[in-house]
Amino acid sequence: MFNDPLHLNLSEGHGCFSYYPQFMSGEEAMALFLQLQRVIHWQHLPIILFGKQVLQPRLTAWCALDNKSYSYAGLKMPLQEMPNCLTECMLRINAHCGEAFNSVLLNYYRNGQDSMGWHRDNEPELGNQPTIASLSLGEARIFRIRKYKQHEVKSQLILEHGSLLVMRHQAQQLFEHALPKTTKSSAPRMNLTFRRIVTA
Repeated sequence: MFNDPLHLNLSEGHGCFSYYPQFMSGEEAMALFLQLQRVIHWQHLPIILFGKQVLQPRLTAWCALDNKSYSYAGLKMPLQEMPNCLTECMLRINAHCGEAFNSVLLNYYRNGQDSMGWHRDNEPELGNQPTIASLSLGEARIFRIRKYKQHEVKSQLILEHGSLLVMRHQAQQLFEHALPKTTKSSAPRMNLTFRRIVTA
């Protein structure tokens, strides 16, 4: 059972980020983690970064209803069938968030050297001011947020096993976020980012 959310106070971004540290119990979250390890086809795919093709520092997968597609950084994600365990999880998060998510971008961080650079989730497929719900499974990692076009880190928190972070309103317009590398962790982490694709 989840706790009351922590709302990150980011001045004009107040209310954009809500964090539920115990959305899932540790046992339930680990069962989902192990199941997704087995049933998802994890891929090491390249993106275009500063005009060059580079491998992402993590493994990824894309699952969606109704053949919804998603592209970012010059990469169109290969579509996979959504397994039942992921569909059930999405329906639960839909009910909790009052949203109608229809897709999931999955990231698998194999160890502390896998990471996610500074970015915004503002692709056209997501529409204006998208809501994104991010479920963390496995090793806890630091998540950083800063104001867009400013390098001062505005806030950071530890994304714990079984936690849910919900980004709403102008989160993708006003801020960017990242998951940095760390030498303090070698265990794997999985991140399920639930989205609503509003275009074909």
